[in-house]
Amino acid sequence: MAGEALTFWDFVKAAFYRRARLPLLGAMPVNQMALAAFALLGFVNPGFWFLGAALELAYLGSLSSSARFQKLVEGERLQARQRGWEASIQRAFAQLPAAAQLRYQALLQRCGHILGITTPVDSTGVLSDLRAGTLNQLLWLFLRLLSSRELILATLEQVKEGELERDVQRLQERLAAVEADSPLARSLQATLDIQKKRLENLAAARANLAVVEAELERIEQQVRLIEEESAVAGGPDVLSARLDAVSSTLLETSRWMDQHAEFFRSLGGEDEAVPAVLPRLPAPASLSEPAPEPPPLPRPRAGQKG
Repeated sequence: MAGEALTFWDFVKAAFYRRARLPLLGAMPVNQMALAAFALLGFVNPGFWFLGAALELAYLGSLSSSARFQKLVEGERLQARQRGWEASIQRAFAQLPAAAQLRYQALLQRCGHILGITTPVDSTGVLSDLRAGTLNQLLWLFLRLLSSRELILATLEQVKEGELERDVQRLQERLAAVEADSPLARSLQATLDIQKKRLENLAAARANLAVVEAELERIEQQVRLIEEESAVAGGPDVLSARLDAVSSTLLETSRWMDQHAEFFRSLGGEDEAVPAVLPRLPAPASLSEPAPEPPPLPRPRAGQKG
C-alpha cells in the first residue's frame, strides 16, 4: 500500500522526538533534553516550568506547521516503508529454490532491457529508472506467484491422494457396518468428513496450481512481447502504451490472488497485496553485487620512466 496520509498530530509527534545532529556527539534528542533541563530548573524556580512549556509549545507548533518539515517526515516514512518492502522481497526471493530464482532473474533482466538499461540494477540492486514503477509491480506480483507455486507444490508433495481415497473408502465401509446414530458411527462420520475435506483441498490446490502456472507464463510472455515491440517500434510513446497494458495484468492477477487469499494463508503464505505505489524493487543479491575492482597498475621501478 501507499500508506495512510499523515495527520497534524503525526507531525507533532515527529517534532517532539526529532533528534538534532551535534558536532562530536551525533544525533541527540535535544528537545527532550531541554525539557528535562527545564523540569529540573523548575524545582529551583517554578517559573522555569511555565517557560519550558511555552517554549515547547512554540517549538512544536512552528516545526509541525512547516511545509519543509512535513515533506521531510513524509519522505522518511516513505523510505521506511521502502526498506520494509525490500526486506520482504529479499526474504521471499531467498526462500525460492534455485530454478525459481533463475526464472525471476531472467524476468528482471528482460525488464531492464525494456527500459534500455544494460545492467538493470544500480549499486543498491534495484530498477532505478523513473519508468520502472509498473514493471516493479509486475516483478513483485511475479515473485508472489513463484512463492505461491512453491507452497502448493510442497502441499501436493506431502499429501498422498491415493492414501486419502483408500482411507475414505475404508471409513465408508466401517460406517456401513455399524449401528446408525451410535457414538462410533458419529466418530467415523466426523473422520470421514475430514478426509473428504482434505481431498477437496487437494483438488483445489491442483486447480490453483494450474492458474498460477498460467499466470506466470502470461507475465513472462507479456514482458517478452513488450521487449520485442519496444525494440521494433521504439520511442517513449510506444513504451508508455505497452506499460499501460501491463496494468490490466496487474489488476486481474491481483484480484484472483485476493479471492484466494484464504487458501494461500492456509498453506503458510503471506497475504500481501500488490501496493498502489511500490518502491523500487531490489534485485537478488547475485545481481546487485558490485563488480570486483581491477588490480592496481604496477609502479615503475627506480630509475625507470613511468
